Amino acid sequence: MKERDWDLHINILAWLNIFGSALFLAVGVIGLLFMAGIGLASEDPLAFQILGIVGLMGAFFFALLALPGLAAGYGLLKRHPWARILALIVAFFNLANFPIGSAIGVYAFVLLLQNGMAEYFTTPKTA
Repeated sequence: MKERDWDLHINILAWLNIFGSALFLAVGVIGLLFMAGIGLASEDPLAFQILGIVGLMGAFFFALLALPGLAAGYGLLKRHPWARILALIVAFFNLANFPIGSAIGVYAFVLLLQNGMAEYFTTPKTA
């Protein structure tokens, strides 16, 4: 694969990470709204508080899952050297997210572990 092709594939991988992480954030927010809505519909103040807290904890959990992928995607777009390592770590955890996360994880490993990829991220790019 040529370096010109690497640019395209790195951008694709970056946007896949950003989009996948944005989905995790959306799931967290939807879960929070769902839990708070159930608590509100119950018309019980205690249930509303408890379900609101549970929804908030779930949203926080999904946000924590999304942050590394968002950071990796951003770093890949900017070609930061640390982004390659972070993207490989995110890819490892994505392997458990079958089937789409697994495919993205394998794609990341095949792309980011090629010969010369470490140098690609450390050499400055000319316009």
